[in-house]
Amino acid sequence: MTDAQRAATTAADGRRPRRGPRAALAAATALPVLAACGVGAEPVHHPELSDGEVTISFAWWGADARTQQTLEAIELFEREHPNIEVDPQYSDWVGYWDRLATTTAAGDMPDVTQFDQLYLASYADRGALLDLATVSNILDPSALGEDILESGRVGGDLYALATGATTNGILINTTLFERYGVELPDTADWTWEEFERVAVELTEASDGEVHGVSPFGIDTFSLTVWARQHGGNLFDDEGNLILDADVLAGYWQRVRDFVASGAAPSVPHISESIGLPLDQTPMVTGETALGFIPAGQFIAFQAAGPEFDYALADWPTDEDAPEGFQYLKPSMYWAAASTTEHPAEAALLIDFLVNDTRVADIFGLDRGEPGNPAFREAMRDSLDEPGQESLAFTEAMAEEVGDTPPITPNGASDVDLVLQRHFLDMLHGDASPREAAEGFLGELNDSITAAS
Repeated sequence: MTDAQRAATTAADGRRPRRGPRAALAAATALPVLAACGVGAEPVHHPELSDGEVTISFAWWGADARTQQTLEAIELFEREHPNIEVDPQYSDWVGYWDRLATTTAAGDMPDVTQFDQLYLASYADRGALLDLATVSNILDPSALGEDILESGRVGGDLYALATGATTNGILINTTLFERYGVELPDTADWTWEEFERVAVELTEASDGEVHGVSPFGIDTFSLTVWARQHGGNLFDDEGNLILDADVLAGYWQRVRDFVASGAAPSVPHISESIGLPLDQTPMVTGETALGFIPAGQFIAFQAAGPEFDYALADWPTDEDAPEGFQYLKPSMYWAAASTTEHPAEAALLIDFLVNDTRVADIFGLDRGEPGNPAFREAMRDSLDEPGQESLAFTEAMAEEVGDTPPITPNGASDVDLVLQRHFLDMLHGDASPREAAEGFLGELNDSITAAS
């Protein structure tokens, strides 16, 4: 998940203090570590629903809008199943994984959880997640399609169902380009040279009041797209780290080039922008006009910056970029605890969340473009203009994407934090792009090896 994603999923009251990137890293890396031993119980195959009163816990991360949507869905589920009470548990991104690690280690993981691919293999390999094949008498995931289902498998077993998926895209503040009279190239087929050129032109046209681009560099989603543009990937199917140091060095050198040319803001400005809440990010405040985002966040950006008009575009390329470098990244997942005392009811809730089209009307695109096609059709007419644009972009990109890469392996759940730390070393000149790349790869490989 990118920093913009984390920022968009602040606590329900929406308040979060501003803090520097190094302080944020220190807080995030202080999360409890899930115990290495298995934490699950022997699963009951094809459990039956209870006729008595049952309470199951349901945990998710997200901002207030997501929380209100989810509470509305819970209320609908409880009306349909009056003997089942759902105990809601929600927090911001960091607090969520902190609490989840603690409760899982204590054998008290919530019955149903919203999950992220960064942690899926880690929890599954430790036996914390329920094998969903054991509840196939209640949970029917077939509407999601094999590609979506494959993204929730670990070691061949299905542990989670993706809520939806999104590509990575370029967010464009078209208002700023119009204000300063800078013409965009054809974004359907633009090159990196054209991308940087218009970014520099915007910086110069605004006399530095606005910079052209908020650079990438600190999240594995955009890094994976960059690697695939250059014929590589982060991990292979066996969970090995296969990213070439030269590819990563080139990724970060591009950031340095943006800063040097004036396309991007200064190093201190970039550094201070990391970890800001979404409504304080440069793309929302109008300090930059181009940014790299998961396309599913388009609605959140448009809502946070109503005085601007935004558009979405595919990444620029070089002429030798392979087709299919973009991919549909699972937005998040639904999973159940292997320790649940009520696997049938937990499965029933997940089935409701992925198959009942009334949920589509409630959630909209908040959790990404739905993996269930029936959900997309159910919500299509009710989406506002930004929602329609976001859905249209993702559907168009779905025709061009390549295979979904392997999920983050066990031992690499902190990959974004490690990436950000070495990015900051590079950005501040404490390491060259090549040195920072080698440091990142060495540290991450050691972590994966230690967990195997």
